[in-house]
Amino acid sequence: MFHIEQLDVDGAVLEAEAAVEGDSRADFLRKAAIGGGGLLAGGALLGALPDLADAKPSKKQDVAILNYALTLEYLEAAFYRDAIRKNVVSGTTLAAAKVIAAHEEAHVKFLKQGLGSKAVKKPKFDFGNTTSDTATFIATAIKLEDTGVAAYAGQGPRLSQVPLVKAALSIHSVEARHAAAVRGLKGAQFAPVAFDKPKSMKQVLRAVKKTGFIQS
Repeated sequence: MFHIEQLDVDGAVLEAEAAVEGDSRADFLRKAAIGGGGLLAGGALLGALPDLADAKPSKKQDVAILNYALTLEYLEAAFYRDAIRKNVVSGTTLAAAKVIAAHEEAHVKFLKQGLGSKAVKKPKFDFGNTTSDTATFIATAIKLEDTGVAAYAGQGPRLSQVPLVKAALSIHSVEARHAAAVRGLKGAQFAPVAFDKPKSMKQVLRAVKKTGFIQS
């Protein structure tokens, strides 16, 4: 387990406290302060929001990146639990959903414990009809898992502290296994390409916004 307080021996991360605290809704995908402050106004990305793929890694950005990951984990955990609760999956699909849900919840717990008081709160979600039938659930799960893998690949190298990179990689490999598993549920190729492309924070935020899953 990593702890921000233990890693931030020179107090640099404390300077970024405003990036996550004081947000009652704590919706990191709609409001973010990253390395000096960019805003997601009304859910739309503003050009002033720094693209971390082009930014120099720093402790100030570590908190923002970890909360970005935490919000994605909140989303995935809630998605699987919603499908299980609605009893729309059964057999092998249900078994896989339960395993993945437990993993995502463990990721949430891990990131929240590491971030402590700086962790964003869980948003409200509405998954619409994506958790109403098995076929739609699987198709959506594939998209979410592929996006999650690409998100970790995009931001892991941007973390400035080795313990945090190791923590991110330990989650990234599991997310990749999830992506392969849900592809198998559809009978799709478990690894369609030899090399995956990472996605920037802007690309992932844009994709998640389009789903309409995050309500507040």
